[in-house]
Amino acid sequence: MRTVAVALVAGTVLAGCGSAPAGGDGVLTIYSGRSEELVGPLIERLEAAVGGPVEVRYGSTGEMAAQLLEEGADSPADLFFAQDAGALGAVSGAGLLAELPAETLAPALERYRATDSTWVATSARARVVAFNTERVTEAELPASLEDLLTPRWTGRIGFAPSNASWLSFVTGLRLIRGEDGAREWLTAFAAQDPQAFENNVATVDAVAAGTVDIGLVNHYYLYEKLREAGSADALPVRNHYVPGDPLGLVNVAGVGVTAAADDADRAREAVAFLLSTDAQQYLVDSTAEYPVVDGVTPAEPPIPLEPLDSLSPPDVELADLSSLAETEAMLQEVGLL
Repeated sequence: MRTVAVALVAGTVLAGCGSAPAGGDGVLTIYSGRSEELVGPLIERLEAAVGGPVEVRYGSTGEMAAQLLEEGADSPADLFFAQDAGALGAVSGAGLLAELPAETLAPALERYRATDSTWVATSARARVVAFNTERVTEAELPASLEDLLTPRWTGRIGFAPSNASWLSFVTGLRLIRGEDGAREWLTAFAAQDPQAFENNVATVDAVAAGTVDIGLVNHYYLYEKLREAGSADALPVRNHYVPGDPLGLVNVAGVGVTAAADDADRAREAVAFLLSTDAQQYLVDSTAEYPVVDGVTPAEPPIPLEPLDSLSPPDVELADLSSLAETEAMLQEVGLL
């Protein structure tokens, strides 16, 4: 996601599971920032679960959030399915999401529910340091942000400067350390000559190839690579988790019912479905993201997945990750974007 204030892209894709017009005639309309490739099969199951036709407008999370903010109370959307907590926070902060009942929220771990009950996480992802096991020993791995600023890592760090997960990480850094503290660290990080890559996939590939020794990415990219290769030993790369530090930020995808929903009951049923064991298992197995309900584990993880409750992420109000415009301005100021 870029910023939720991004201009709408003309011709946002409308992929219908039903034939009725969006926003009426019994159709449940979902604005989805999660891609059709990823969640299309899940939407088919959701349609069966709520017992009626469903239409989905797919786009980036930023585009969908911007459309909701523009449409306001006149939006045809019943549900906002977002890739990022910051977008949910922005839409909720504008008064466009309805409070969810306690029984709907109950299956989700408490940490991953909005404090005002207007949205709930559907899956979680952790920031990690991916490292090349042939070039970096475990004793050398960074234990904090400050460790990345030592001479050892000059020119050896990969990152994806325009990627949504990096922007969310920096936004979290601003929330944790304040504007001056974040700017100070980013300035020092830029002086380390980090190597920029197009996305997290390319960053993990660069770590595997030894182009860089470590990469700042989300945890699941390594799992995707190993699953595609069919072997845990296919790449000399592993994830390093950094507890209690901005490097270990945990962000979420999530969902909320719009305040303008034509059929709020069915919309809440859709939320309940996304927190069901069936939907959570699909998300875990399809994305290697973390479930947000107890008792769901990946069917066959290529390498052990650290339990979500063991990660000790920094204490950040996830809805406050919405200030991405300020983050982008700071990154441009220090030369990292």
